[in-house]
Amino acid sequence: MMGSGLGIAALVIFVLAYGLVIAEEFIHLRKSKPVIFAAGVIWVFVGILAKQVENGNEIVSAALDHNLLEYAALLLFLLTAMIYVNAMTDRNIFEALRSWLVRKGFSYRKLFWITGFLAFFISPIADNLTTALLMGAVVLAVGSDRPKFVAVAFVNIVVAANAGGAFSPFGDITTLMVWQSGHIDFFGFFALFVPSLVNFLIPAAIMHFAVPNETPPPGDEDVSIKRGGLIICALFMCTIITAVSFEQLLHLPPFLGMMTGLSYLFFFSYYIKITERNVFDHTAEFNIFNKVARAEWDTLLFFFGVIFCVGGLGTIGYLGYVSHFMYEGWGPTNANIVAGLLSAVVDNIPVMFAILSMSPDMDNYQWLLVTMTAGVGGSLLSVGSAAGVALMGQSQGMYTFFSHMKWSWAIGLGYAGSIYTHYLINGV
Repeated sequence: MMGSGLGIAALVIFVLAYGLVIAEEFIHLRKSKPVIFAAGVIWVFVGILAKQVENGNEIVSAALDHNLLEYAALLLFLLTAMIYVNAMTDRNIFEALRSWLVRKGFSYRKLFWITGFLAFFISPIADNLTTALLMGAVVLAVGSDRPKFVAVAFVNIVVAANAGGAFSPFGDITTLMVWQSGHIDFFGFFALFVPSLVNFLIPAAIMHFAVPNETPPPGDEDVSIKRGGLIICALFMCTIITAVSFEQLLHLPPFLGMMTGLSYLFFFSYYIKITERNVFDHTAEFNIFNKVARAEWDTLLFFFGVIFCVGGLGTIGYLGYVSHFMYEGWGPTNANIVAGLLSAVVDNIPVMFAILSMSPDMDNYQWLLVTMTAGVGGSLLSVGSAAGVALMGQSQGMYTFFSHMKWSWAIGLGYAGSIYTHYLINGV
């Protein structure tokens, strides 16, 4: 089916749609729109082509069921995480952390390292996008009059957030996808901690010398955490424990544990609502369903488009061809390193979903390698990860594609160092 006119047209439509995704920063078209349209058109072509082969309808039905199950599991897992993050935002958890850092009066170099390390250690729990935006707000609050500091600090935050997300299923979508596919169990990802740390530290050590050795005046803004904020943080940790326990002990899918954990937040939000209504003005009511509405629906719908676009191309036969070309022709190590480099240009989500759909015959070491490379490879360019794209929008023009590319060579050294470290620690 690949050589047919419709098969080629499907590939062209996907490339055009993804071109619009890459250009989102410039054309201001939400990334979900072109890929959802492309997914629909590609599956129309798949349906027409299926009529030309034996058992075509059964093949299409099985492929659609598989893709729908993949998307549903990802959607429910991420929706729970996003609602928790929005609830913590509502309770001023992140704002309180930001104001505390600003008030401390750290030097630019200390702030460079503090925001980097916080990004590295928060992103495994809160995801790399949320973490990057939080740390970016800290940098802007103290360095808005120092564009060069903001630029290099933002590069450091992007690298740190992506590296931190690589060793935890909660830190990056690609890691979550590998965990839910069953190739690596939850605790297996922690073998990537040291390689991920190396990925962050090498470019950070190089960029350190470009940071001004001066101290900005401390801020005086004091933000306090709203009632129930710390309990919501604790409930989120309980939700993570529930999801891991479901998978490790009961062999149930992680999304089921996450949805169970969402009920913890629902019950607690009810408690806050009825007690605030009795004790305080009813206008202060905490409504959890407002947090559902504020979830990143563009991102969630983008995942739908990506999964069904890639799934449709796989049904046509492209993924089988690419798998044979890369994993049998180049070998898994080279293929996985290239996949990471590719994720700097093309979002790592379709790259990882394509690899999972190919299901190449790889051992645990190779699955960990591709998890790491797909997660950290996006740091090479500002458009290679959601964290970089978000910070470009937040930076008021101080952090750009080219200011990031200026340090791509240092980030590349970190990329190579993390791969070598993974080989030394986890290689057989």
